[in-house]
Parts: sequence; C-alpha cells; structure tokens
Amino acid sequence: MPWTRNDALVAVGAAAVDLTGYSLASQNDLGRVPVLGCLLMLVSALPLLARRRAPLAVLAAVLLAGLALNLSVPMEQHFNAALIVALYTVVRSTRKAVAAVSVLAGVTVPLVGLATWPPSPLGLAGNAAGGAVVVAAALVMNRWQREIEANRRLLADRAVAAERRRIARELHDIVAHHITTMQLMAGGARANLGGDPEVVRDALVELEGSGRMALREMRQLLDVLRADDEAQVAGPAGPAAGAGAVAGGVPEAPQPGIGDLPRIVAESSRAGLPTSLDIRGEARELPPSVALAVFRIVQEALTNARKYAGGARASVVLEYEGETVRVDVADDGAGTGTGTGTGAGTGAGTGTGPGYGLVGMRERVALHGGTLDAGPVAGGGFRVAARLPLAGAAHGRAA
Repeated sequence: MPWTRNDALVAVGAAAVDLTGYSLASQNDLGRVPVLGCLLMLVSALPLLARRRAPLAVLAAVLLAGLALNLSVPMEQHFNAALIVALYTVVRSTRKAVAAVSVLAGVTVPLVGLATWPPSPLGLAGNAAGGAVVVAAALVMNRWQREIEANRRLLADRAVAAERRRIARELHDIVAHHITTMQLMAGGARANLGGDPEVVRDALVELEGSGRMALREMRQLLDVLRADDEAQVAGPAGPAAGAGAVAGGVPEAPQPGIGDLPRIVAESSRAGLPTSLDIRGEARELPPSVALAVFRIVQEALTNARKYAGGARASVVLEYEGETVRVDVADDGAGTGTGTGTGAGTGAGTGTGPGYGLVGMRERVALHGGTLDAGPVAGGGFRVAARLPLAGAAHGRAA
C-alpha cells in the first residue's frame, strides 16, 4: 500500500469529524443535509492518505475540495479537520518560506466563495487564529522530535561506549590469564633446566602458545580501546579490570566460552523458554575472545527471546565451518520489542536499556571481522545469526 495504517486512520478520522460537523451545521443553517456537500467532504479527506509522500499536493487538493464545497453549497465553511491535518503536515515537513505561503493559503482560500462576501472580520480572525494554532503545534512537535532524536543518538553512543568498555574488561582478563600462565610456565621450565628435558620442552611449548595467544588478544584489546575516546574508554578498562588473573597459581579461564553454552541453554529452559542446543561440525578449541563472543551473543539473544517472544520455543545452533564458526539463535514467538522493532534484538542484558541488544552483538562481531544478521523470520519469530573467523580481525590485520 502507498500509505500506512496510521495515515488511513487519520484520513478516516478527519472525514468522520468533518461529516459530523457539516451535517449538524447544514441541518441548522439549511434545514437539510446536501448530498453533494457530504461527498465533497469525503473527497477533501481522501488526499490525506498521501500526506507524508506529497504534503504540498495534498494541501492543494484539500483546498480545492473546500473551494468547490464553498461554491456548491451556500453556507459558511472555514477550517475543517482535513485542512488542519494537511496544513500541519506541510508546516512540519517543508522549509519555513514554503510553510509561510502554505499557511497564508490555508487561511485565505477557505474564505473564497462563501455565502457572505467579503468575509466578516470575525471569520477572518477565526481562520487566522486556527492557522496560528496549527503552526504552533507543528513547531512544538518538530522541536520535541529533534530533542528525542538527539537523546536517542546520545543513548546509542553511550550504549556503544559501555559495550566497548565491557569488551575491553573481558579481553583484559583474558590477556591477564595468558600472561599469568606464561609466567608460571617460564618458572616451571627454569626449575627443571637440570632435570627432565621433556618437562622443560612441554613447558616451553605451552609458554609459546600462551604468548602467541596473549599477543593476539592484546592487539584486539588495543583495537577496542582505540575505537573510542581514551578518556571514556581506556580509563575504565585499566588495571582494576584485571580481576581474573591470580598470582598464586594457574587461574581458571576468567570468562565463559563454548563449554558454558549447555548451562545457559538449560537456564533458558528453566526460565520458561524451551531451548535446544545443536553443535555441528568437528569441535575444536576456539580463541578465548571468539568463544566469549559466541557465548555473549547466545546469552543476549536468549535473554531477549525470553522477554519478548511470549511463550515460544528457541533453538541454538553452533556450527564449525573450516576457518569460521557460526552461531544461530532463533525463536518462533510473535512478540516484539522496542527500539529495533523486533523481539530478540532489543533490550540487551548489558544494562544499557531497551533497544540496544544488537549494539553489543554487532560490536563483538565487528571486533573479530565477522558478520551478523538479525531480523524477524517469515511466519513469526526472530533470528540472530553470527559468523566469526577463528583467527580474528585484529590478528588478520597484524599478519
């Protein structure tokens, strides 16, 4: 359809108001309700269906229909609902000069062809007051919408910055974990220099692997920190974030990963969203930051499916594909969220408010040079699909 449902409702509402007012006025003034006048009232409201696409043409059509009504039925007619809506749309969507000419036309043209000519000062003042009210309402609404848009952009920027700080803290913990492992392996190799050479060799191999992984994660961490203003991002991701490393021994992996997917799937099922997990392909060890990104994507998608899907079922598919890993989270619910206009893509669990669930997912996927597709599914439901290269974007650029 070339118009929206709201446009149709506005046109129908304006036609109903104008017909009601015209019927009462004509019955009072003429003692009858002219059929031609009712038809012209309907015709004047019909162009409102296209008011967003061609506001000036719609205003011209409404004014012409009103002029035809004035010339056809000898009774007083001034501002009607169709003219108010058309003029309001023009003032909101056009330049000031065009809006001023349109207001002048909207005030004067309805006075042409009236039963009494020239129009009375009271009628002219009434039209002028009506035009002034329409202009004031349009200007207030324009200013309010500009403020809403500015606030929305500010909240989106804050959500992006908050997600980058969160990712930076998580990567900091991963790097600290690997560096601590390197320190312990180096100490173990030094302690066994005069003993079993195989033990020394194994320790050095582990040390080399941890060093290579730490260097890769460090590059990604620097990419995150450089992506935003240092005063806003680098500070919160400083040494206080490195709580995952323990100096007294080999620390546990500081952040969740692929092995934690069954746990959050089970939690989702217990929370009222029956969820299945399907792992395809030959499983392999993923870089910690990639595994963490997969975990967070699944976690946020399931969280939002529980919020908005409304008694649906969900499925999680993790597939290893050569040099990439793919994760697919889908639900069959009919609920919708806010912000993005879709269910699973809103209201991330990051505490940044509704509408920013996809912000965090896209930040994580972009960090690794992957792709993310999210949107409603034909037949109902919502789907989030991410594909991540195993090497990571930062590592690829460094190579």
